[in-house]
Amino acid sequence: MDSALSDPHNGSAEAGGAANGTARPPSTPEGIALAYGSLLLMALLPIFFGALRSVRCARGKNASDMPETITSRDAARFPIIASCTLLGLYLFFKIFSQEYINLLLSMYFFVLGILALSHTISPFMNKFFPANFPNRQYQLLFTQGSGENKEEIINYEFDAKDLVCLGLSSIVGVWYLLRKHWIANNLFGLAFSLNGVELLHLNNVSTGCILLGGLFIYDVFWVFGTNVMVTVAKSFEAPIKLVFPQDLLEKGLEADNFAMLGLGDIVIPGIFIALLLRFDISLKKNTHTYFYTSFAAYIFGLGLTIFIMHIFKHAQPALLYLVPACIGFPVLVALAKGEVTEMFSYESSAEILPHTPRLTHFPTVSGSPASLADSMQQKLAGPRRRRPQNPSAIYEESNPKDPAAVTEGSKEGTEASASKGLEKKEK
Repeated sequence: MDSALSDPHNGSAEAGGAANGTARPPSTPEGIALAYGSLLLMALLPIFFGALRSVRCARGKNASDMPETITSRDAARFPIIASCTLLGLYLFFKIFSQEYINLLLSMYFFVLGILALSHTISPFMNKFFPANFPNRQYQLLFTQGSGENKEEIINYEFDAKDLVCLGLSSIVGVWYLLRKHWIANNLFGLAFSLNGVELLHLNNVSTGCILLGGLFIYDVFWVFGTNVMVTVAKSFEAPIKLVFPQDLLEKGLEADNFAMLGLGDIVIPGIFIALLLRFDISLKKNTHTYFYTSFAAYIFGLGLTIFIMHIFKHAQPALLYLVPACIGFPVLVALAKGEVTEMFSYESSAEILPHTPRLTHFPTVSGSPASLADSMQQKLAGPRRRRPQNPSAIYEESNPKDPAAVTEGSKEGTEASASKGLEKKEK
């Protein structure tokens, strides 16, 4: 997991990200300020828009865009899985050739980056399509087996507009694959971050605390305790970090003295901030107090990371500062407002949305399938008023007059019908 902020002056780097392996002379103060300010801005954008899109994602009806819910068990295992992955990459780079591994990883992230960028820009591109654009629907379906054992592997629905977005994203992908330019890297990195915040949902605040606390220990251990993270960071070439050159003012777009921010520093706090936004909405107070508080806490924590890294000239585990800020600030606000119980009892996955149908009970009907269908129709439609069959009852419904008159009229009608029956019998 990519989760540290690096200072290019000494060649250290973030977890799992690429690093600048050679010592470089310090850049100008203006260049340093521009680089760190740009990294801070680029980190805030996917968190803000990803949190907003996570709300729409939770309310969406498209099964292919449903979020992945992280439970407390997943959160507890995540630091262990991340540590095993990091150590495995370290051993791979020690045993096998670095060029072949990076070639394989480049192709893998090339495909993922195109899909992530296409999904990111699709809502924005829809505004630029003309109204008469022929937007045909498509479905990509892969199944395994046949008959009752048939199982869906891939079921992806898309339209012509998505194909246009996919084509534009492919141009960026080819650019990254051929040049490994830092702008193309950042486009993919922003797309990965926004999709992560949008589609990864914590089910409650307790799970978020477990996840952030575990990765807090993971980040500190692998950055300060060993050289595994720095070694992998120097060898790993993939768009899993945001970079910005400190010598941009001197060399322009061809600058190569980068400050870097791992995507883990964006996605991990981002999904917690998105959870607090959904909690704000569940309170139905038309305020986003906890979202803005955690967002400001993230700015404070990342700013503190940059400051300490610049002072000590060493890569910093950003979660060391982000985790206490992103958890502590909202909890203090909840204590001040007396809403700690509501915060920790909120369940994002159990939230019932207005359009979501719920089956509260199951019908217990025995017999044929026809009787079962008839019983369900009666339960859905509710009790119906039985239509009267005799003429007097019809007359009574349509002419609600004096009861005596109605009775008298019905008697006359009965006598008239009886006399007509006798006449027919005599004939």
